Amino acid sequence: MPADPPDRPAPEVLPEGAPPDDASRNVSPLIAQRPHVVIPPNPRPPARHHPEAHPTGRRLAILSLTALGVVYGDIGTSPLYAIREAFKLEYDLAPSPVNIYGLLSMIVWALILVVSVKYVAFILRADNKGEGGVLALLALLLRRERRTRDSRRRAVLVALGLIGGAFLYGDGIITPAISVLSAVEGLNVAMPALSPLIVPIAFVIITALFALQRFGTARVGRAFGWIMLLWFITIGLLGIREIVSRPEILLAINPWYAVRFFVEHPAASFVVLGAVVLVITGGEALYADMGHFGKRPIRIVWFGLVLPALLLNYFGQGSLLLRDAAAIENPFYLLAPASLQLPLLVLATSAAVIASQALISGAFSLTQQAIQLGYIPRMTVVHTSAQEAGQIYIPEVNKALAVGTLLLVATFGSSTALGAAYGVAVTGTMAITTILFYVITRQKFGWSPAQALGFLTFFLAIDLLFFAANLLKVPHGGWVPLAIAFTLFTLMSTWKRGRTLLTQQLHGGSLPMDLFLADVARRKPHRVSGTAVFMTSGHEGAPVVLLHHLKHNKVLHDKVILMSVQVDEYPEVPDDKRLELENLGEGFWRVIAHYGFMEQPDVPEILELCRKRGLQTKRGDTSYFLGRERLVLTGKSPMSRWRKQLFALMSRNARSATEYFGIPPNRVVELGAQVEF
Repeated sequence: MPADPPDRPAPEVLPEGAPPDDASRNVSPLIAQRPHVVIPPNPRPPARHHPEAHPTGRRLAILSLTALGVVYGDIGTSPLYAIREAFKLEYDLAPSPVNIYGLLSMIVWALILVVSVKYVAFILRADNKGEGGVLALLALLLRRERRTRDSRRRAVLVALGLIGGAFLYGDGIITPAISVLSAVEGLNVAMPALSPLIVPIAFVIITALFALQRFGTARVGRAFGWIMLLWFITIGLLGIREIVSRPEILLAINPWYAVRFFVEHPAASFVVLGAVVLVITGGEALYADMGHFGKRPIRIVWFGLVLPALLLNYFGQGSLLLRDAAAIENPFYLLAPASLQLPLLVLATSAAVIASQALISGAFSLTQQAIQLGYIPRMTVVHTSAQEAGQIYIPEVNKALAVGTLLLVATFGSSTALGAAYGVAVTGTMAITTILFYVITRQKFGWSPAQALGFLTFFLAIDLLFFAANLLKVPHGGWVPLAIAFTLFTLMSTWKRGRTLLTQQLHGGSLPMDLFLADVARRKPHRVSGTAVFMTSGHEGAPVVLLHHLKHNKVLHDKVILMSVQVDEYPEVPDDKRLELENLGEGFWRVIAHYGFMEQPDVPEILELCRKRGLQTKRGDTSYFLGRERLVLTGKSPMSRWRKQLFALMSRNARSATEYFGIPPNRVVELGAQVEF
């Protein structure tokens, strides 16, 4: 596989890197033997296999059912609160026939244009070797942007991708809170006496949901599809039951009702868009989860079940409001007869938990991509399944999401109050996805400027209209996802910038490999039996950790492997392109291992591949040497001091390379240094 072009920063291997050549006057070496560390069991990351492009028969049915349980939880639970939020008192919009028809028409066409046309028909085409999501799309764009050499354009795309990813984390915190709260609020209808317990019950459910994440979703996931199948059939039948009494409500499919609504209520209709967007909040999940199921099952399930069920339920709620305007208190639960409201409450709560699970798993997947692409420090990635690579658990992210979600529940206290905070992050991500897809249409699909610009203009106008309407929510809670996104964008951009600058600084003092090998041949240092593996982020020159080892220990092993792990802008790297192996002479070997951003690097696996290529090593006779620097913030790096302090804090708390790369902890030696940054 070709090496990176000169303008691309060297890929990261160690979050704390390695110090420069000890001739550099700003480094003082420190040597420490790493103690034995016990790591909890973590199944070896399974090989990733994307679903076939055109599954058929039983395989298609299984993928479709699984996609139903994972992909559509968020958008599938929107009927719990969407229409109710559109008619809340603050909007001063009465549930009159004209307003009901206008609102339903807006909902119908939002689902058709944004989800069906934009995402299902177009955005799903922009896959990065089968993977979807804003960061996968960013990686695809950056791989193609490397050919243009336009650094400013590249920086803009990176900023957009990071903002989109940051918005998704905000969505991941709000979705469990609003979904579970809105489901439990069915107690107001089914058992009013228990209404004071809504928040405590939601608190318990959410706490249990996050506590169970460490066990993985393999077993629970098998039931998700069947539960969501029952959910969509149920909400569709509830809608039909009410539509039968008022079949004229189906006329709301006419877009003229939406136009008329805008003309007669220009101010109110704009504000109500902030509620209409709640029906499409799961649209981004269709794209993000494409790599798990493929395009065909997602499209079949959407058009065959999910979209019809959603439309029937929304029409049913509209029909109910035409018959009884007082049902606006909770039109979803009032669709059901009194005898079925309690079972519906249980089913809705289960669906809400599944919707939350989908967003939590998505946050784990997004974090793994960001770590591999170098935008987030390394964290603990636990693989909870020996068969499914996508089933991972990241404790740090889980804790942050749990705390954030519980704080929202305690602070807002109801789904209506949370509705004021919901939508800003989603619409922001949708707008960014549209912009990035526009670039893809020109680079990958070969669309003409008129075609690409037409797509961009039409759908970006819709996205920005929704986004602007949701900005009105900022004073009432919409600031929450914006604050989360701003904080995470700052962290990601600071980490990436800091690592780039530090890598450039550290590699500036490295020694050319030919000079080092010539010196070894001339001095002939004492050689000891065994193999030494020096982890390095550079592909050229002698790593500084090697120079420090030789200076202080005065010996070299019989075999010395200079190993670097390169994360490519592909989700997966084929086995035949995994390894680059070069014999440098004098017992030295250079190994470059290539991994995709959806894969977990594994040093023992790399050494096993080396053995198959002729580089023989013994596990019990191999030592690993890592570099760890301590930053001293007195250097001249072009970063503001507060960002340097933030970068240093993130560096100190990054997960050790020993655990992340699966290196045997009792075979590791760390060489530390102070670096002026």
